Amino acid sequence: MADDDSDRTGRDPAPAVTRSIRLLEMLADSGRPMTLTELASALGLAKSSTANLCLALEAARMVERVAQGFRLGIRTAELGGAFAEQFNQVREFYAVCDASEVLRGELVQVALLDGADALYIARHEGSTRIGTPLGSRLPAALSATGRALLSTLDDAQVTSLLGEGATFPPLTEHTTRTLPGLLELLAQARDRGWAVDAEESFRGVVGVAVPLEGWAPGDPQLALGVGIPAAEATPERIRTVGAALLDAAKSLTNPFSSKY
Repeated sequence: MADDDSDRTGRDPAPAVTRSIRLLEMLADSGRPMTLTELASALGLAKSSTANLCLALEAARMVERVAQGFRLGIRTAELGGAFAEQFNQVREFYAVCDASEVLRGELVQVALLDGADALYIARHEGSTRIGTPLGSRLPAALSATGRALLSTLDDAQVTSLLGEGATFPPLTEHTTRTLPGLLELLAQARDRGWAVDAEESFRGVVGVAVPLEGWAPGDPQLALGVGIPAAEATPERIRTVGAALLDAAKSLTNPFSSKY
C-alpha cells in the first residue's frame, strides 16, 4: 500500500484538465489567436491530442475557432464576471460610483492581489477611458491599486512577498526600481489613505487607489483605483479623487465587520 501511495506522489491526477487549463492560459497570454500547430508545440503534445482538447473546450464555449486558429471563448468572460459578482462589494460597486459626483465620471477599477500582481476584476465606465482591461494584471509594486493592496501589509510581509532585495522592471522612466523605494511610497500611502502611481506603470497616466477590506470572512482584500491623465493630475485633482475613493470604500465596507 505504501508503495502505491509513493508511486502516486507527484502524479497529475487529471492530465487532460491540466493541459486544458494550460491551453487557456496560453491563449490569454498571447493576446491573439493561436494555431493548432502553435498550441501543440507549446503544450508538447501531438496535434491530434491538442485538437481533441480544443474540440472539448470549443463545445463548452471556452475557446472559439476563427480563421487564424483558436482564441478564448465567450464562456471565459461569463466565468470571470461570475467570479467578481460573488463578492458583495463588487455587486454594490457600480451604484456607489454612480452616486459619487467625483467618481461617476471616472473609470474606476477593482483589483485584488494575486501573488505579486494586481489582478483587475471589475470596472465602472465613466467618461474617462484610461484603464487596465478586465482580467489583466500589473506588478503590484508599480500600480496604484497594487500599492493600495500592499499598503495593508506591513513591511516584513511586503518583503516576504516580493523578495529581499527585489527590483522592479522599468515600465517607464518614472518607475520605482527598488524595494526600499517602494516601502517608502507604501508608508506615504498609509499616512494619507491612498496610494499613487505617478506614471510608473503607464506613461501619461497617474493612478490613485485605496484599499477595500473584504465584506465577509474569506473574501479577498480588494482595492479601488482611478487613472487620471497626467496633464490633469494636479495635486488638487489627486486629493479630490483620493477622498472620493475613500468615501466609496467606506460605503462598501461591512458595518458589522469586527475590524471596524
